[in-house]
Amino acid sequence: MRWTSVVWSVVYLLLLLSLLSPLSIVTVFFLILPATILFATLNLKSFLLHAIPVWLIAFIVHPVNLLLAAYFLIPAIVMGRAYKKKAPALRTLMTGAGIILAEMLVLLLIGTVFLNFDLSSYVDDIVKMTTSPLKDVGGNNPLMTDMAWTPEDMRMLSNATMQMIPFAMIISSFMMAVITHSLARPIIESMGQHVPKMKPAREWMMPRSLIWYYLIGVVIEIFARSSSNSYMTMIAANLVPLLHICFMIQAIGFFYYLGYTRKWHPAIPLLFAIPILLFPPMRIIGILDLAFPLRQFMTKSKR
Repeated sequence: MRWTSVVWSVVYLLLLLSLLSPLSIVTVFFLILPATILFATLNLKSFLLHAIPVWLIAFIVHPVNLLLAAYFLIPAIVMGRAYKKKAPALRTLMTGAGIILAEMLVLLLIGTVFLNFDLSSYVDDIVKMTTSPLKDVGGNNPLMTDMAWTPEDMRMLSNATMQMIPFAMIISSFMMAVITHSLARPIIESMGQHVPKMKPAREWMMPRSLIWYYLIGVVIEIFARSSSNSYMTMIAANLVPLLHICFMIQAIGFFYYLGYTRKWHPAIPLLFAIPILLFPPMRIIGILDLAFPLRQFMTKSKR
């Protein structure tokens, strides 16, 4: 029983106990990490010897903690098993994100079917609670009448929030997997196990078929603006932003490739990546890199 494993067991317990506190907004993104490290570095018997006491203490503090532990344990086991098998980093990352997303969907299905959970009403209540301080702004200050929120404004915001829920679920599950992998890989390496790395940024290449998906998404978005079909609007509201993120990743990879071939200082591609994240229209570079052989052109021009 190595002390490092004991330390990660304590971290695991603290993260579980934080889920019922305001800190959960941050700690939830790290909850998969300790269980992943323990499962990847220990055999099943040792893992249970470390995990069972954590689950018991969490259950004694509050029974809900045990359900939350079971919820986050599944992706941790999947990613930890992938690390044990030396699976490619991208496969591990995508599998972990897929499991997290699937759990979200299953949990939403169970809540809707068996617990009479109404997601639409929940979102509507959250929007009303969030915008209530702005609702009476116009009445309190005549100079700010135009900033007052009307019931129609809140209804439109509620509908837009509902449409973006699939996008939010995909991004949050992917971010949890990215955070877990980014921290777990070097930690597991430091504990004596080799874990495959992600490809360097200069080799990041999205499938060229994304160009066609983007064109389809733009067409759907155009028709959705003049259509009352809520499903078409939801597809457009989620598909196009996801593709935009893919193109931003492609643009970042392009600048790292350019920096590698031109022998730039390592900080220069990073300086290009920051504006891409802060100024989304720069994703056009990623679109051009996919549609045309920009990288090959840069290599030939160097020669």
